[in-house]
Amino acid sequence: MVVVVVGRAWRARARATGVGRWLPGSFRWAHQPNVAGWQLKVGLEIHAQIAAHSKIFSSAPVRFNAAPNTLVQPMDLALPGALPVLNKRCVEAAIRTALACGARLNHESFFDRKHYFYHDLPAGYQITQQRVPIAEEGTIAAGFEPEAPLVRLQRIQLEQDSGKSVHTHGATTLVDYNRAGAGLMEIVTEPDLTSSTAAMNFVRQLIHILTALEVNDGKLAEGSLRVDANVSAHCPARGIDGPRSEIKNINGMRFLKKAIDFEFARHVQLLEAGETLVRETRYYDAATKCATTIAMRSKEDDLDYRFMPDPDLPPLVLTEAEARQRLSQLDAPPQIAHVQKRLPELPRARVHRWVQDYGSYPMHLMCAEQSQLAPPSFPMLSQRSRPLGKLTHNSGS
Repeated sequence: MVVVVVGRAWRARARATGVGRWLPGSFRWAHQPNVAGWQLKVGLEIHAQIAAHSKIFSSAPVRFNAAPNTLVQPMDLALPGALPVLNKRCVEAAIRTALACGARLNHESFFDRKHYFYHDLPAGYQITQQRVPIAEEGTIAAGFEPEAPLVRLQRIQLEQDSGKSVHTHGATTLVDYNRAGAGLMEIVTEPDLTSSTAAMNFVRQLIHILTALEVNDGKLAEGSLRVDANVSAHCPARGIDGPRSEIKNINGMRFLKKAIDFEFARHVQLLEAGETLVRETRYYDAATKCATTIAMRSKEDDLDYRFMPDPDLPPLVLTEAEARQRLSQLDAPPQIAHVQKRLPELPRARVHRWVQDYGSYPMHLMCAEQSQLAPPSFPMLSQRSRPLGKLTHNSGS
């Protein structure tokens, strides 16, 4: 049974007696739900800002913490007559990421307009890749361990970022367009993750890959990597497949775990009580003492984005002969083979090589990799003695 209690007296009694737990937000549970027999399914949508000197469709620079509205060009503000010019660096970043994840590159992909009206989107639409993205499929291991589960990727697509809303203490909302038009890679996974810890490990592993490829700095706190989580609860023994909720505004590893755990508990509580769950988009409120998600809108009320091909951007062709002919906007079209030759050794492969070559303990090597220890120094000392290798990591971290 769902027990919804509102009021200061109950909150004070619950805190004093320890019977029940108050979770701020739209729900206040008197008891933590029993999740035994229930399975969690999580799929992630990661928006990684591409580490490029300029934006994806304009020459405006990209820099964190610049004075508001100082890094903008006519294209970023959707001024009349401004046309997009595709940034080669952003395309190469997507190719590098796809190759590192074993994804299938589409030799011809397309840009589309996703229409919606909001104050941080000057054009009234976002340029994205809805029909055919630059890459599909692929896998990423959710951890360094050999037995770490593989998480399937659904797609990798290029798109532009929106501006940033700044809410003041009053009723005023200001908009900073410095971020508008910055290049993004949206990396979408299949719902293969079965715990909040696995989701954290996956995001950590993805950050290691992106930083090793030098396509993203992995700084969640600065907003250069943002995560949305799709959460659902299932009970195979009773034939219950719950609908999914999409949680937005997750900008930290700790917040990701809290948001998923809270949402899973909320789903189980409602389904156990025979309540009807609806597909909805929810907002993670990190300002509260306890993790909570707040309803934004139901999926039935989702906007019709009216996707349409972008008439100002030709197909993105990755084969050399057609690229020179059809992509006049790229002075030197990206060549897949050339990008593949310049791929660095990936973090997980490096850890496994260190284990095989130097016989060091995997946990210490994982920590060394996560602390970004210089690759030559750790193996050199670890080869001489294992204790020295451990000591090197401890002193380096």
